[in-house]
Amino acid sequence: MSAEELHEGHDLPQGKILLVDDEPVNLKVLQAILKNSYQIMTAANGQEALQRVNENPPDVILLDVMMPMMNGFEVARTLKTAKETSHIPIIMVTALEDRQSRLQGLTAGAEDFLTKPVDKDEVAARVHNLFRLKKYHDMVKDQNQLLEQKVREKTASLRTAYEETIYTLCRAAEYKDEDTGNHIQRISYYTARLAEILGMDGNFVEQIFHASPMHDIGKIGIPDRILLKPGTLTSEEIVIMRTHPTLGAEILSNCSSPYLMMGGEIAFGHHERWDGGGYPRGLKGEQIPLTARIVNICDQYDALRSKRPYKPSLSHQETMHIIASGDGRSMPSHFDPAVHQAFLGHHQIFAEIYEALPD
Repeated sequence: MSAEELHEGHDLPQGKILLVDDEPVNLKVLQAILKNSYQIMTAANGQEALQRVNENPPDVILLDVMMPMMNGFEVARTLKTAKETSHIPIIMVTALEDRQSRLQGLTAGAEDFLTKPVDKDEVAARVHNLFRLKKYHDMVKDQNQLLEQKVREKTASLRTAYEETIYTLCRAAEYKDEDTGNHIQRISYYTARLAEILGMDGNFVEQIFHASPMHDIGKIGIPDRILLKPGTLTSEEIVIMRTHPTLGAEILSNCSSPYLMMGGEIAFGHHERWDGGGYPRGLKGEQIPLTARIVNICDQYDALRSKRPYKPSLSHQETMHIIASGDGRSMPSHFDPAVHQAFLGHHQIFAEIYEALPD
């Protein structure tokens, strides 16, 4: 899709894009690509960029890496460690192509990369995707403020509308994956039943029912070429794919709703493993929130049962054998032993949920 086609026929709200580069010619090139679709702000160095962001926060930042005094990695770290600016998506624009530099950018908090010389269609597509991610974050934040107002008024109608909004946001993320089917509905029922089996109270059960479908909302920010790739991902693609827990937590950050707070906790932790071998933080044992430990095994069960671009579906019996004994990729040591035992002891419940809500 070309830069012109990307916005043709769409009345997108005017977003604000901050371009940061110490080379005027590079700024002119990016301005020429984006000026018809977005309000453009520019900065010639890292310090000026931080000042621009504080004065007039943009929706997306295109940030050069190699700049004097304060390089792009330092700017990204500064923005991502500040609560007020941590949610602004950053695209690193660099001539560096080595894997270590990209990993350094991801560690600093960047969501995406562009390599110089830039391609105008790639610039337009990547900015569009991250602009959409920012708008989803803003939508969640605005919806949460509306919820708090309506809860104070004790309106039953808002509760229904709010729950529908959560599912709409989740479906927006799952829509990118053509084979997800009823995945998010099944996750709700799996996690609620497993929480009951574990003896959790009614409030916990209700919250995880509504929060668990948000576990993969960060996939909104993962390029389709990676998310829908039918073959094995490269090491660089795996690094990018493994950013979706962090992206999901960012979308659901700064919220006071218990559903969204739990959703962010789950999004960030559902790929952590009991033995410490997970990501993004490598947490171990009870360092991982119980909500994420519950979602982890439920998500693993559903992923094994479901057809994906890179694998066929498995039967309940095949799936339970893998969860119980492991297959190299999935091992019993990945799961909380108590959660694992509860799942194995009541496995037929999860088969019935899957069969009631097939893809």
